[in-house]
Amino acid sequence: MNNKETIIHEAQKIFSLKGYLNTGINEIIEAAGTSKGGFYNHFASKEDLFREVLAESQKIWRERVLTSTTSFKSPTKKIIHILSNYRDKYLKDAENFPGGCIFITFSVELDDTRPHLVKEVYKGFEGFKGVLIELLDEAKTMGEFPEDLDSKKVTDCIFIGMLGASVLYGVNKSANALDRSINSLIEYLVLLSGKEAK
Repeated sequence: MNNKETIIHEAQKIFSLKGYLNTGINEIIEAAGTSKGGFYNHFASKEDLFREVLAESQKIWRERVLTSTTSFKSPTKKIIHILSNYRDKYLKDAENFPGGCIFITFSVELDDTRPHLVKEVYKGFEGFKGVLIELLDEAKTMGEFPEDLDSKKVTDCIFIGMLGASVLYGVNKSANALDRSINSLIEYLVLLSGKEAK
């Protein structure tokens, strides 16, 4: 890991624990074992670092949450796999995100104070919701869900459930509570379909 990667990694960890606003550049410099010169050699500002951390966090999210989804033919099973990955491979990743979901931390703290930054976080949220809608529409076409199912409403329910599970896990770090929350979403999908996904 080079100096820039180390700074991004350490900032990511601290941001997930304390948020962007409550983290000073000196704290990141100390955690990364670098100097102010070393920091500013790679980043023009703290906002510049934020964008790099956000991009890296999104990359990790995609790698952890969307991994192996192509091995399932059933769109419903793909969604269930995404939910399981989100629980086990992303939220429980204490090495990169010891404070829990970094996107929720950013969206809550930056909403009023740095709207231009939170817009970048919300783009990721909207992109993921788009993926869920596509999968649900595909599942309807394949007969896994009733044709009159409202994919957007179901996506909102799943997304809000995922956010809620993330917030609770960030607060209490209870793996059991997290498992129950995500399992409830999976059960909700199965109930909607009225049958097991093929």
